[in-house]
Amino acid sequence: MPKTLVVGTGNPGKVRELALLLDGLPWNLKGLADLPPVDDPIEDGDTFEANAIKKALYFSGCFNLAAVADDSGLMVDALDGAPGVHSARYAGDGASDAERNAKLLAALANVPEERRTARFVCCAAFVRPGEPPHIEMGTAEGHILFAPRGHAGFGYDPLFVPIGHSLTFGELSPREKMVVSHRGKAFRKLRGYLESL
Repeated sequence: MPKTLVVGTGNPGKVRELALLLDGLPWNLKGLADLPPVDDPIEDGDTFEANAIKKALYFSGCFNLAAVADDSGLMVDALDGAPGVHSARYAGDGASDAERNAKLLAALANVPEERRTARFVCCAAFVRPGEPPHIEMGTAEGHILFAPRGHAGFGYDPLFVPIGHSLTFGELSPREKMVVSHRGKAFRKLRGYLESL
């Protein structure tokens, strides 16, 4: 009998990615859209770890089930690590991916190609009721383009080319992206932990 694992995100793109990464485990994944509505947790941590743990603990407590959540974002060297933990809210609450990408491109308008280095960072947190959280980290190094390319993925994916590739995260297939992405790396480590339970 599979156990239920709450995926603590309202982002359907993330739910699809995690379903791929955790496929074959004895867990029945439930996104927030599959569960009774609850308020969003306040993501006020100043690190990816703090926000991921906070979300996992919150959703585990709401439903009294095991929960997994991640906090991830893009850190651009020329912007002193911005947008960082504010990646999803970089262009304001309710902004679209296109609006966030436009703001990032505007901030980098005068930055030459060789200084457009960046990395995606992901912290994945797993919590079972009454137990301390378990976290795993993943990073993907790359650089930011001058214009978006590709319609796969979500967020800043069309602007980010990982090291060793010529395609953006927005041009890679979901399975190709999983191999090199920050989320793929963090959740492969988490998968190993879940397999050990």
